[in-house]
Amino acid sequence: MKHQITIRFETPVADEQDVRALIERCAMRVLEREGVPFDAAIDVTVVDADEIRAINAAYRDKDTVTDVLSFPMYDFYNGVPQEPLEREPDTGCVMLGDMLLCYTRACEQAAAFGHAVARECGYLTTHSVLHLLGYDHERDAADTRLMRDKEEEVLAFLGLTRA
Repeated sequence: MKHQITIRFETPVADEQDVRALIERCAMRVLEREGVPFDAAIDVTVVDADEIRAINAAYRDKDTVTDVLSFPMYDFYNGVPQEPLEREPDTGCVMLGDMLLCYTRACEQAAAFGHAVARECGYLTTHSVLHLLGYDHERDAADTRLMRDKEEEVLAFLGLTRA
C-alpha cells in the first residue's frame, strides 16, 4: 500500500525531523498491522497547548488541554468500515482523517510517566490512528483491552518501551 502521512508543525519542536519520522513510522505501522487494504491518508498537525485547548473546547465542549485529538473522516468499528469509502481524486487515497498532537502535553506526560518523549509521541500517534480506524477505549471494557493490546503491540514492535 502507498499510505500517505502528511505532517505539519504549528509549534516549534527542537528535533522536528526526528518527531516527523517517528509519527510517520508509528502511523504506518498501525496501518500495516491492521492490514488496511487500500491506500490511506492521514493529516497530522503538531500543535501547542493553547491550540489544542481551543480546538478541544470548540469541537468537544471540553475547555482543557489534551494530548491528542482524532477527527475521523469515516465511521469504522474496530478496523472495519461501516460505510462506503471514497478515494481522493488527486491522490487515489482514502482520507482517514485528521490528528492533532500536542507536543507540549506529550513532553509533560513523558516526564510524569518517566519515559522518553519519543515513547509518548509514539503512543499518542498509535492511539490516534487506532481511533481513526474506529477503535474506542471508552466504549466498554473489552474494547478498552483490545485497543490497549494493539497499542502495546505496535510500540513494542517499534522498540518504544516505557522505560
